[in-house]
Amino acid sequence: MAQRKQPLVVGEYYHLYSRGVDKRKIFLNGQDYRKFLFLMYVCNSEKSIVSRDLGKKFERGETIVDVGAYCLMPNHFHILVREKTEGGISKYLKKLLTGYSMYFNLKNHRQGKLFDGNFRSELVTGDRYLKYLYSYIHLNPAKLIDVKWKENTQRDNAKLMAYCSTYPYSSLNEYKNARSKITNPGEFPNYFVKLADHQKELASWLSFTP
Repeated sequence: MAQRKQPLVVGEYYHLYSRGVDKRKIFLNGQDYRKFLFLMYVCNSEKSIVSRDLGKKFERGETIVDVGAYCLMPNHFHILVREKTEGGISKYLKKLLTGYSMYFNLKNHRQGKLFDGNFRSELVTGDRYLKYLYSYIHLNPAKLIDVKWKENTQRDNAKLMAYCSTYPYSSLNEYKNARSKITNPGEFPNYFVKLADHQKELASWLSFTP
């Protein structure tokens, strides 16, 4: 993985994202999504990941990043993280993307790169932007219903909200069920104490007309 132009700093929040090479789909079915989610959990560890050991009881030990939100889409993903240890984000993404690419290529009898270069990262500057990213990431599935929903003044906000709320491959499910597995909300500002707070925030963004 190439050296990044801007170093990632411990204690800072980052929006990470990457898409398939040539914008191709990186998730073809539910098994693919579930494999990536599984790797999101096990790769967040100081330990090296050995594929043959993952079917056994795996104790990941100390984590190397804090995950605040995520969403997997057919040809890309978004993850909101906090750099927890020096080099933690780079180690995490290297293990995650390498592990998933190996799985995907083996499963689909293909070779070559799956992701379009190195992962992208944006430093989250300010509380307002950090809060916005929670909504942006969790509302990404709305594009699967209406790719231009933000510009569509006739959009069905209730339908979009229902779809995003039941989308199985985003961290909104962990917030809804108050059961953290991949995410570690305690290391992020406590914007949304209750599920109703999440729903209110998402509804306000859905209702927003530029």
